[in-house]
Amino acid sequence: MSCAKISCEEHYEASTAKFMAKVGIVSLGCPKNRVDSEVMLGILQQQGHEVTPRAEEAEVIVVNTCSFIEPAQHESIRTILEMAQLKKAGSARRLVVAGCLAERHRQDILRELPEVDAVLGTNDVERIVEACALDNHAGALPPAAAPYLYHEGTPRLLSTPFYSAYLKIAEGCNQPCSFCIIPQLRGAFRSRPLESVRREAERLARQGVREVTLIGQDTTSYGDDLGLRHGLATLLRTLARIPDLVWIRFLYCYPSRVDDPLVEAVAANPKVCRYFDVPFQHASASVLKAMRRGSRGEHFLRLLEKIRAAIPSVALRTSLIVGFPGESERDFRELLDFIKAAEFDHLGVFTYSNEDSAASFSLPKQVPAPEAEQRRHQVMTIQRKISRRRLKAAVGQSLPLLVEGPAEETEHLLRGRLESQAPEIDGQVFINDCEGRIPKAGEFRWARVTAAGDYDLVARLEARAYGESRSVHGEAGHEAKLIQIRPIAQGGSV
Repeated sequence: MSCAKISCEEHYEASTAKFMAKVGIVSLGCPKNRVDSEVMLGILQQQGHEVTPRAEEAEVIVVNTCSFIEPAQHESIRTILEMAQLKKAGSARRLVVAGCLAERHRQDILRELPEVDAVLGTNDVERIVEACALDNHAGALPPAAAPYLYHEGTPRLLSTPFYSAYLKIAEGCNQPCSFCIIPQLRGAFRSRPLESVRREAERLARQGVREVTLIGQDTTSYGDDLGLRHGLATLLRTLARIPDLVWIRFLYCYPSRVDDPLVEAVAANPKVCRYFDVPFQHASASVLKAMRRGSRGEHFLRLLEKIRAAIPSVALRTSLIVGFPGESERDFRELLDFIKAAEFDHLGVFTYSNEDSAASFSLPKQVPAPEAEQRRHQVMTIQRKISRRRLKAAVGQSLPLLVEGPAEETEHLLRGRLESQAPEIDGQVFINDCEGRIPKAGEFRWARVTAAGDYDLVARLEARAYGESRSVHGEAGHEAKLIQIRPIAQGGSV
């Protein structure tokens, strides 16, 4: 089983809390789903539930599922089955399934998995307390009457390290991509008010967060439904005025929505990371037309050229799909040529998943799975060489680095990230030498890059701090107590 690690900071005095049940959560899927898990944890804790990291102690287990593509569905089902075994063998008395799979298959889950006690869809997050009540046989709760979107006053327990947090600025999507079922699962696009986002970012900064990553299915549409012009650019400038934030980044840009005001906002504000994540999905005009996205590779290259001209040090990430129905050898060669010309710093590639409720499901000329997988391998072979070449260009440079603590591979190295490396999806920097005192996790220091691999770097940490001097959370007796919710394979914890 492969599931996300969840850790959450306790924000209350145990002596004043009334624990109704011990709850463990397994969160699968993307950062947007992760924020939903954090909100559920916050609501549960506010209402007196205790969050536990140990499966053998959990009275209630919640699985927050993903259903974006077929492999994600399979992982969600495997995880539910594993948690069902814990219910049979351990102290767990209740199993709750939430998230996208639950939204898509409410009744099917209850019918085929009798161990599941309650099912919550994507708009039912605030009903998590009702679903977890040990004396409540809720089953599939009726779908919410209105689309859900949390706000700055919603309880939330961070599952990320104390110095970094995701900030969901919008929910749902209005884009018509034929391969995607997100609008069915999450509803129409809806933005949080700018003031709500600003207040939450300020609260996170007061808690010790120094890096916020703005997320939404399409962040570049932020504010459209609120009548804001250039909403994302305006939001970035607003958040850049929060003193204690050091890095602000945003993910998931729709290509046609990356405009001059957005590029200018990134270029003009030092706190906004020089980083663009633009999922182009393909470069062939015919494939993009079948995807209902439009445009072509030449237009994308001009966009990348404009971004790099305005921000020479920018890091560029994209996501691609290979094996889309009708993708010919000529289309695929066009994609390979595009990748070579674009020279992305980071690239993710997926084989097409034929979802039965997606508009592309019935398209002719389906590409056989082995051929699609071979194409994915070709793309990554090319990208590995590009990544290594681009990383080698950083050797000898001194760059700002966020220290994240000991490396997982060995206790003899520290690890960190550059501005060009987003949390959880990009590479990292291994620190094998250090000037001055040993840093704590969450510190920003300058680092001189000394070596490069395919996706990671090696650096020597310099003594000088980056930006204003700030105390690291915990130095004044406020060390965060983190609850680790881990996979079963790592010692039997949820």
